[in-house]
Amino acid sequence: MTRIKEVKFIVMLTLEDRYRHYHVRFKGDVLNFIVQYETRFKGQWLPVVRYDTEHGFAHRDLLNKKGNKHKTPIFTRDYNEALTFAEYDIKTNWKSYKRTFLGDTENGEKF
Repeated sequence: MTRIKEVKFIVMLTLEDRYRHYHVRFKGDVLNFIVQYETRFKGQWLPVVRYDTEHGFAHRDLLNKKGNKHKTPIFTRDYNEALTFAEYDIKTNWKSYKRTFLGDTENGEKF
């Protein structure tokens, strides 16, 4: 009997930073996912970058402190590949995303 498998967890990167992960699989195929990097800002956990399959396609949302979003589609073969890419990108680049979110780079908050 094949079942739908749901995976959900949070990994603390530091006391102020965390990685949130959720995905659903059926017969080895990812049906949907949400993975995001969050930072604690002024006492609240805020999303900084999120990859998800809302709206029927895989995409990345970059957020700023005001809650504005910049959406970019992910061009991959399927949701399995998109999830792998999203996990790698967040785990590799979360510090850079945080600097941009906080406005500590040349680019700051452009959106």
